[in-house]
Amino acid sequence: MSGGPSSPSPVGDPQTLAAALAPALREACGGRLGEIEWFRSTWQRGGAATGFAQWTDGESRPVVVKLPVGPREHRWAMLLGAVEAGGLPPIEDDRPVPRIFAGGDSLGGYDLGWLVMERLDGHTLGHAIDRGAIEDLLRTAARFHALAERARPVEGPPPEREWGALIGRSREALRAHEVEIGDAQRWNEALKRVQRALPVLETAWRARPLDAWCHGDLHPGNAMRRATGADGVGPCVLLDLAFVHPGCWVEDAVYLERQFWGHEDRLGGIKPVSMLAKFRRENGLRTDGDYGTLASIRRVLMAACVPGVAAQEGTPSYASAALGIIERVLPQIVR
Repeated sequence: MSGGPSSPSPVGDPQTLAAALAPALREACGGRLGEIEWFRSTWQRGGAATGFAQWTDGESRPVVVKLPVGPREHRWAMLLGAVEAGGLPPIEDDRPVPRIFAGGDSLGGYDLGWLVMERLDGHTLGHAIDRGAIEDLLRTAARFHALAERARPVEGPPPEREWGALIGRSREALRAHEVEIGDAQRWNEALKRVQRALPVLETAWRARPLDAWCHGDLHPGNAMRRATGADGVGPCVLLDLAFVHPGCWVEDAVYLERQFWGHEDRLGGIKPVSMLAKFRRENGLRTDGDYGTLASIRRVLMAACVPGVAAQEGTPSYASAALGIIERVLPQIVR
């Protein structure tokens, strides 16, 4: 790598950039990284290039190379997953994030984050969702919360949404007929009730305990299994740490739950908030306060945003479930 000051990361196709920087990358890894076979990943979002290679440090293991990597993802991947130099982790090292064999924040004279991480074969949990997969995902989320909190105390301001503007956008979309959504009149009435209750909802939500480093993008497509068990099936590993942030742990649970609005049967009877609370307690983590009410507030706020984004995401069943949540849950919070 260049010894002088780094330049901003170049703009262009990630695959082309990765291929051009491969020699510098292998040099930065001290000869332990083999030839890289670049591919287009289906489970990573954004403009990163990924590739397969072998990592040799006493023994050889398959790895995935990823670049460029954003600052937040790079920081948390290294903080939670970095393997000590000069050795490979034992097979029982079952940390809930990918093991990181090498990483840096500059390459070939550019400001550019990169990672060399363990390769996890097979599909994400989203490939075959059942009760066991959801339970394992929530168990892994609790382990992630515990590991992140041990690595760094929860601190800093949480990201806050402009709920008033987002709900206003939902009402505008309905008025302008920008979205084809059923029960438009019921939606208008529901959104007006949320707007009237918004000062109470926002005050309660902003007073929530900041007790976790939330993963921020918890869903079955962001988890894979590490094949370490006798049957080749090991514990889950959470992928994509680009959205880790300080917050309340119920955010992760409700975020996962929201993926199944309109298809709740796929949860296999699991209540994500209750189950994540259970697993957090098993890991010695707090579940203070009335977290059930906080989860309900989060559900209502997120449900009220659905019409504003319905043209880009969601299905009729998703929208119908969101409307049902507002009508059912809001009266339980604000009487």
